[in-house]
Amino acid sequence: MLDLYGDQIRSRLLLGTARYPSPAVLTDAVKRSGTEIVTVSLRRETAGGRNGGAFFDMIRALGVRVLPNTAGCHGVSEAVLTAKMAREVFQTNWIKLEVIGNHDTLQPDVFALVEAARILCSEGFEVFPYTTDDLVVAERLLEVGCKVLMPWCAPIGTAAGPLNLSALRSMRAHFPDVPLIVDAGIGRPSHATTVMELGFDAVLLSTAVAGAGDPA
Repeated sequence: MLDLYGDQIRSRLLLGTARYPSPAVLTDAVKRSGTEIVTVSLRRETAGGRNGGAFFDMIRALGVRVLPNTAGCHGVSEAVLTAKMAREVFQTNWIKLEVIGNHDTLQPDVFALVEAARILCSEGFEVFPYTTDDLVVAERLLEVGCKVLMPWCAPIGTAAGPLNLSALRSMRAHFPDVPLIVDAGIGRPSHATTVMELGFDAVLLSTAVAGAGDPA
């Protein structure tokens, strides 16, 4: 069992909900995957004046745990505000914290990430920070109250697979008791297998599934 902020999770697969061809395909993929956690972008589903209510209702109806995220946020205040809105919408203290520093690579702004995590942890959020494989950043995130880390294995959407196995091994060795979920960069089953063999606790898949010929 995977312990995430006191919740016991059986599945080691987390699934994103963006970029699926249709709601029906998304629903089928979630059910067939066996995942117990899906991540949802509040900003993406309400962008451009869209009403995300119907989409959010569909997600709730799946019967899985929702991990809202702050995808698209580029600063501390924006990420904190989005997290608070997500808590109201989904009635959960869980938040996948993303603070983007580079528009092209979607690399995290680790300085803003740590500060936003500090604020959110102090306000009762249970933060899942999307971060790099930098050990010092990981230590700072743990110091401000995070109990889970979500390092990348490659930049978001690249499907490049683990680019720095040495860094991932070091992270696992330095934090043996911290749940580590690889987030971003996994494009093939072998990529997921590789990071799990390194001792990581789970993987989050999004583009690799949503963009597949048959996501389910």
